Amino acid sequence: MGFLNNTTVTVDAILTKKGRELLAQGTEAFNITKFALSDDEVDYNLWDVTHPNGSDYYGKVIENMPLLEAIPDENHVMRYKLVTLPKSTSKMPTITIQGITNNTITFDDKSSVAQSAVVGAHTETVTDSSYTFILHDQTICRMSGNFMTGAGGFSTPFFLGTDDAPNSHTEIASGDGVTIHVIQLTTRATTQLTIVGNDTGATASVTIVNNLVTKA
Repeated sequence: MGFLNNTTVTVDAILTKKGRELLAQGTEAFNITKFALSDDEVDYNLWDVTHPNGSDYYGKVIENMPLLEAIPDENHVMRYKLVTLPKSTSKMPTITIQGITNNTITFDDKSSVAQSAVVGAHTETVTDSSYTFILHDQTICRMSGNFMTGAGGFSTPFFLGTDDAPNSHTEIASGDGVTIHVIQLTTRATTQLTIVGNDTGATASVTIVNNLVTKA
């Protein structure tokens, strides 16, 4: 880990593997159209409303903290993205999983290969117009739904590296749910379904357990 000198305003950017590939193709291929900001390194417990010097110093400790050096691995950074919410928002939005119990889907050893489970998402406090569904390993189960034309089919989730999830599947749904289909395996396996609200940035996770294995 490295730290940047915070005595001056510094922008430190590191390209991901995909970014380097696009840059190698030329400036027309490498075209940044969107970006996200996060505050992963900020500990808001350090906001001190009792500071003897007044309100100008409430966040002085936070402002003087060293900034983390940029790394291209979203497993460790960019976990808490900054979002714009209505002024009337009193609580941060959270996603409630609908259609299943305890955010877990279990296909048992007596399940039919045609068995499936519908997973719905609902954002509390603020509305999301669409959701991104990320199946971490599609060799364990399959995902289907009404996906936005031209917006999905990504081979790698936005927060997982290619080496971490080579069999992942990401889609942006035009609705608020997807269907998970069981696949018959040779050994029991578990994977995750991550759901992201595209307007609020709220996230939720579903554990998928596949016990449907080929009988010896």
